[in-house]
Amino acid sequence: MALSFSPSLVIFDCDGVLVDTEPVANRLLVRVLAEDGFHISYDECRRLFVGRTMEAVMAHVENAIGRPLGAHWPAYIRDETLKAFAEGVQAVAGSRDVLQALRAKGIPFCVASSGKFEKMRFTLGATGLLPHVEDVLFSAEEVERGKPAPDLFLHAAARMGHAPENCLVIEDSLPGVQAAVAAGMPVIGYAGDPLTDAAALKSEGAHVVHDMSALPGLLGLK
Repeated sequence: MALSFSPSLVIFDCDGVLVDTEPVANRLLVRVLAEDGFHISYDECRRLFVGRTMEAVMAHVENAIGRPLGAHWPAYIRDETLKAFAEGVQAVAGSRDVLQALRAKGIPFCVASSGKFEKMRFTLGATGLLPHVEDVLFSAEEVERGKPAPDLFLHAAARMGHAPENCLVIEDSLPGVQAAVAAGMPVIGYAGDPLTDAAALKSEGAHVVHDMSALPGLLGLK
């Protein structure tokens, strides 16, 4: 069944939607946070921090432990994460097919991520997806507020030349879904990872799918 809404632009999140990086990134974050005195389970780390900038993570942790982590901390985490990714990163199953189907139908798309450009180019490059999106990447480092604020999605839509209400967002995180809703954009919540809280995504207004291969049909691309 296709959606009744036909978008003029599809905006993809990156981590967890196009590239399968969340398990590696969050296991590393759990380990480093424990070294900093903030003990958290992998599941809780996913629940609290997926979709947020590393600066937002740092602010949360500093408030919890009552001391600063240091201005270098976000950059350190990003460097360590890239080292972990160098051991192997996979594309989300079906993501390449969705991008190719959109291009074949002439429907524009872009990527809007809480991650920095360096990280996106590395992971998208490692999975072979970068050629599809290298000219349409947008990062939270370009806006004042990251997700769940709508700034990034509104920025991407404006740069791509599309009205917010004509855009469709594909997200896997609660902050991402909240950001899309705040931007006035319909949103599909991708819950292919078993640890994704599909019920929470749905409660925030997302149309939830568990298989990326369902997107072409939903978007009327078949």
